[in-house]
Amino acid sequence: MNYDLNAFQSRFSLGFGGLFRCILALSFTAICTIAAAQDSETSGQSLQSQASDPTASLMSFQFQTFYSPSLHNSTGSRNIAQFRAAIPFTIAGINNIARLTLPYVTSNATGPSGVGDMTLFDLAAFDRSWGRFGVGVVALLPTGANGISAEKWGLGPAMGFVARPGWGNIGLFNQNILTVAGDDTRPDVNVSTLQPILSIPLGKGWSVGTSEMTFVYDWDRSEFTSLPLGVKISKLTKISGLPVQWQLSYERNFYDTGSGARDTIGLTAKLLVPK
Repeated sequence: MNYDLNAFQSRFSLGFGGLFRCILALSFTAICTIAAAQDSETSGQSLQSQASDPTASLMSFQFQTFYSPSLHNSTGSRNIAQFRAAIPFTIAGINNIARLTLPYVTSNATGPSGVGDMTLFDLAAFDRSWGRFGVGVVALLPTGANGISAEKWGLGPAMGFVARPGWGNIGLFNQNILTVAGDDTRPDVNVSTLQPILSIPLGKGWSVGTSEMTFVYDWDRSEFTSLPLGVKISKLTKISGLPVQWQLSYERNFYDTGSGARDTIGLTAKLLVPK
């Protein structure tokens, strides 16, 4: 989930750049020491289908970069690196997926660079004959650097579903963040996001679908502040026996107020650790 950088400005400058790099290094080391992964199917769902399903109980580690060569109402470009980890676990017989997302602004023509605010969510997932649905909670942590963080703590419900009609995955994922604490001199973060999910397999590990395009509605402004449309192509491969899904995406954001990204090209390496 990506927010307009203008909304994330902060007092925190605590060396989170080093923390970001340490998280990446430790995660990669942990993945490589896990026993050789085997292709598996969960509830009749192939590994390729699980890789494109945010409700699937699949451990994964994503290393992403999003380059925006053009910005609205501004010259220059922007690049954001992002680390995301999804860890499945079970409580009282119910499958859960915990996900951490940590962005890092590597270059920004309209503002500072540095680590952004971290988001965490936990989703309880329930299998059904048609697919899967999940409900849970999402949290915003003000870990960002000066000029990037919102300086707010946020909390709210998350929910979503993914149906598998036979030709692929289709679904919708919703997260809601409401300010619960933080710097009273800064604007609150009260937003809802909607992410359409569409993935169609093409055979031999290839698939096409929607990008990670996320529609953002700001309750304080009473308007959508992100209106993207995007596509991606994915390829599932193996590196030293470990499944890796590569993704290339393009996105156009039609919300043209402020200095947000207009065009964004994304590249993702998603390391998969099936059960």
